[in-house]
Amino acid sequence: MKSTVHSPIFRPRKLLLTLLLGAALGALTSGQLPMNAALAQAAAPAAAPAQLVSTALAKSEAVQQTVLGIGNALALASVTLHARVDGQLEEVNFQEGQDVKAGQVMVRLDPRTYQAQLDQALAQKAKDEALLANAQNDLKRYEDLIKEDATTQQVLDTQRALVKQVQAAVQVDEAQVSYARVQLGYTSIVAPISGRVGARLIDPGNIVHAADAGGLVVINQIDPIALQFTLPESFLPAIHQALAAEHRQRLKVEAIDRSSKESLGVGELVLVNNQIDMGTGTILLKGRIPNPKHLLWPGQSVNARLTLTTLNNVVTIPSSSVQRSQNGLFVYVVGADAKVHVQAVKVAQEEGSRSVISNGLKAGDRVVVDGFYRLVEGSTVKDASTAAPAAKAAAGAKP
Repeated sequence: MKSTVHSPIFRPRKLLLTLLLGAALGALTSGQLPMNAALAQAAAPAAAPAQLVSTALAKSEAVQQTVLGIGNALALASVTLHARVDGQLEEVNFQEGQDVKAGQVMVRLDPRTYQAQLDQALAQKAKDEALLANAQNDLKRYEDLIKEDATTQQVLDTQRALVKQVQAAVQVDEAQVSYARVQLGYTSIVAPISGRVGARLIDPGNIVHAADAGGLVVINQIDPIALQFTLPESFLPAIHQALAAEHRQRLKVEAIDRSSKESLGVGELVLVNNQIDMGTGTILLKGRIPNPKHLLWPGQSVNARLTLTTLNNVVTIPSSSVQRSQNGLFVYVVGADAKVHVQAVKVAQEEGSRSVISNGLKAGDRVVVDGFYRLVEGSTVKDASTAAPAAKAAAGAKP
């Protein structure tokens, strides 16, 4: 049997290799420690950059308290011209769509028949006036004769009765003359109001009658024009209170275009209806609005803004800053540390592009009006109005 003999010369070499390998591993381990720290630092999340937003300050100012209703423009007055007498339509003195003045002759009928009736009445009156003059002369002679007993009292009384009879006939003639003159006047039809005429409903040459239902033409008064609108009955106490104020004789009414939201005219309230519509729970109101440029037209659908009073020292912010969530209305308020927090607010009313805040803000608070994307409670923000000049200055400083 063979036996293996290990030479003692190899043992120091093995020990040396072991020591060298340990030293190398130690050096590698000691060099890896700072590398791991650097990797850990790079892997740490960086701070979120400030988001660019637009902001505005809440202001304390005077605001008019208004209510908004839905309504329609109506002609302030509308008249359909009718013939008052029968006759042939001889001439039409207007153009369709023309503005006319009150008293302007619009239509003329053939007057010859009514002129003849007037002439006949005048002739009858002249005849009876001649009979009256003769009867009065006879009465005077009989009164002289009775003094000399040259006639009887009966003859005198009969003559006096005859004078009164002829006087009554003359009065009847005067009435007939007046009637005939009125009938003749009806052959010229004038505009009773100033306004704009519509389409002509009948042409010259036709025979018209006083009983015709259609009429000749319609005149609508559109300057000024009426604005009729409705409001919920809950506003009625506030309207009565505003009307009763000593410094307010008339409440201001403004017509607003539904699409563009532009003002079409400003006038005054002239009617609060005397009853509430039980079916809709609304009250009918009417305003009178000057309309020289004809921006309002009868039948036009518009919004009506009724001014009740002026609210002093109320907090207002741009309406664009008000956001809505499932919990209600809120705004993002920017703190002194440039961080935002969510603030619930209560909007009393909206006036144009500004909202009146009754609860949740005070004058001087800075709110976000644009740049809401990714904003959450505690987000850091930067105002675009200050960021833009800084970026422009930095760009100008580069070589």
